[in-house]
This record gives sequence, C-alpha cells and structure tokens, in this order.
Amino acid sequence: MNPTLSQRAQKLTSSVIREILKITERPEVISFAGGLPSPDTFPVERVLAATQTILTTAPTPALQYGPTEGYLQLREWIAARHSTGSVRIDPADVLVTTGSQQALDLLGKTLIDSGSRVLVETPTYLGALQAFSLSEPTYVSVPSDEHGPQLEMLTREDLSGARFMYCLPNFQNPTGRRIPLARREQLAKIAVEAGLLVVEDDPYGALSYSGDALPTLKSMMPENVVYLGSFSKVLTPGLRVGYLIAPQALHRKLVQAKQAADLHTPSFTQRIVYECVKDGFLDTHIPTIRELYRQRCQVMLEAMQEHFPNGVSWNRPEGGMFIWVNLPTGMDSVELLQKAIAENVAFVPGAPFFANEPQRNTLRLSFVTVPPERIQRGIAALGALIERESVGLKV
Repeated sequence: MNPTLSQRAQKLTSSVIREILKITERPEVISFAGGLPSPDTFPVERVLAATQTILTTAPTPALQYGPTEGYLQLREWIAARHSTGSVRIDPADVLVTTGSQQALDLLGKTLIDSGSRVLVETPTYLGALQAFSLSEPTYVSVPSDEHGPQLEMLTREDLSGARFMYCLPNFQNPTGRRIPLARREQLAKIAVEAGLLVVEDDPYGALSYSGDALPTLKSMMPENVVYLGSFSKVLTPGLRVGYLIAPQALHRKLVQAKQAADLHTPSFTQRIVYECVKDGFLDTHIPTIRELYRQRCQVMLEAMQEHFPNGVSWNRPEGGMFIWVNLPTGMDSVELLQKAIAENVAFVPGAPFFANEPQRNTLRLSFVTVPPERIQRGIAALGALIERESVGLKV
C-alpha cells in the first residue's frame, strides 16, 4: 500500500544533524557534530535519588495523567527563577513542554499561516526552521554579524505584519555568539514600537564560562516576548522537559495546541526535574558544567590556531557549546564532510542553518562531548584536510 501523503508531509526533511549522528555512532569517528550536552555532566546519583523519592512518597500522581499546563510546583519554581526586579512571572504564564523543541512546534502551529512573515537570524537554529517550516512561512533573514542581528537593517516592510522574530540571544546554536546589552535594548525598543512578538529561545543562557549573565529579552519587554527554556543543557536531555513563558492570550492557545499534540508532558519526568532542582541544586551544578565546557572550548581553539590554515576564520565563544567556522571562499562544507568522515572526523555543514541563501563555506563544531586528546587529534586531521582542499581551490 502507498498512502497518499499530505502536501505538508511531502515537504518534511530529515535533520542533517540527526543523519550525521548515525555515522558518528562508530567509535573510531571523532565527532564534533552533535549539539549534545556532555554525559560527564549528568547528575546520575541525583536523578536516581529523586526517582526513588518520588516512587516512594508519591507514586500514584507521578504515574498518572496530569494537567496540560504542567506540574504546578515545577511551574512555580520556573516562575520564581525568571522573576527579576519589577518583572514578576505568574506560574499561570508557564507551560511545561516535552523539550523546548515542542515549544517551537506549538508556536509554529499557533502563530504561522501559509505565507506568514517570520523574521530569523542569519544563520539560525536548524531545529526551529524544521518546526516552523511545516506551517509554510515566508522567512525574512535578518542580516547578522558577530553580535547577532543587525537591527538597523530591518525595514518597515520586514516588521509590518510579521508574526514574530525568532532569536537565540545567548551563545546561539550554531554560531556561539551572544547578543550584547546595547543590541538587546535596541531590539526591545523596536519590538515595543512595532508591536512585534519576539520568540526568545534560551537553552544556553546559563552556560557563560565566566558565570556572567545579561538581562533576558523577556525581562525587558515581558508582553512582547515568548521565552523558551529547557532543562536539557543544565540537567539531562533524556527527561525531555522544557518550558515556555507566554502572555496569557497566547498561552491559552498554546495550551490547546499541546492538548491536541500529547495531552501533557510526562508527569513522572516533570516531578523528577522538580525534585532535582527544588533546593538550589542547579546553583552548584551549573558551574561544574561551565568549567568543563570552558576547558574543552579552549583546547579546541588552541588546536584550531595550530592546525587550521590561513583563510579560515572562527569565533571565540564566551559560553555555550559551539564554534562557527568560515572556510575559504569556494569551499563547500558538505563536500568537505564526506572527505572528513572518510578520515573519521565529523562536523555539521553550515548551509542548513540558513533560512535563505545558504553560505556553503561554513560549518559548526561542537566540543563538549569530546575529551581533550581526541579534540586535538580530530582538529589536526580536519586542519590537514582543509589545507589540502585549499590548495585545490588555488589551482
């Protein structure tokens, strides 16, 4: 039988990253591809103790259906954590999602009609493009530099009728860049004046290597922002617990969309997360993640400085999990990947992260899951390959 697929289903594509990860399961491959948190940071004993406590003291509600909005005590914890200064978050504005990826899917379903204008950074998170593209938007790629979107390039036409602007202000996937305070203030001013909704995706905000933090866009313009957060990068991704904070009018529709999608995020994993974080655990746990990632980032940067040829440039991230690389003009990172895999090194080509006009001479490296010695070997091999390919370009 050959089922007749919907037009939407026919446009579905596989994630480039997920396809690459199948290859990198081979133990001999040094993979800089996956945007996966390091398993060295998973608090296994803490999760085990939380699980035992829940199954001992409250097994029935943990194993039962729950409210779509999420476990109330977890929502209260999230609201308190994001309340700052004069901005107080109401738990009623919090929706717990099955990973923040589900939040992207719900926003696409709730806000986008076919042809709707959606503003995105250049480049932007591939998973967001996948989630939004099902609703067939028209993407407006906002020109961006090492500090994020160049907001002065936004035109009145770009802003008029745009359903929202999607951005990752902290240590963006894929570029690792962080939007500085002055540009955040500029974005807040533009959004408020234009009545623009901003989707602030912030899975990496806690991962500043120095521990410093900039104000969230949500704190600057609470009525104009849907904030997305996740426990995947600071606790463990396997629990699949994320959340969004949205103005009430939109929150109600997102709850209805989630009801149709999965009824609610698993009661059991929500309670495990709450049991793990309720007494301040993250305040001592996150610094250990930052330090591990800072050390591995530094190892990679030093190896790139030593082994990458002239004509290659890259950023020096202040936090997060990624380094963004610009190859010599004319080099295609998709073709380079095939040759790299043959030498047991993997990365993610940059082109899929662009909503429009992909830059094919770019790639993303992730360093957090790779031990220092393998980082050095992998970067040396990749640098030698780029050098050989660069020579070919000049012939």
